[in-house]
Amino acid sequence: MKPVCVRCKRFFRMKKSGYVFTEGMPKGGMPAPPGNEAPDAWKPYKLWVGDLWECLGCKAQTVLGFGQNPISEHYRPEFQELCERLPPQMQVNDC
Repeated sequence: MKPVCVRCKRFFRMKKSGYVFTEGMPKGGMPAPPGNEAPDAWKPYKLWVGDLWECLGCKAQTVLGFGQNPISEHYRPEFQELCERLPPQMQVNDC
């Protein structure tokens, strides 16, 4: 079943398959506010690919359908090259 928009009472529709994003981690090991409050306090940690879904009513978006494991993580030698080859479209700043 497709995701459901509670606000609009409609199904979300897939907007883009292969949506690349990074999961962030706080810089310097210090706690950082989640989300958009202090984006400069975060750095890329894991590289993920999922599917971008959108509600056609209110335009809310969500990412679903990613694998159990990330494509790569910051300590792996290929991480930076993969981030350059598959540029992330956003970063999740939350732990």
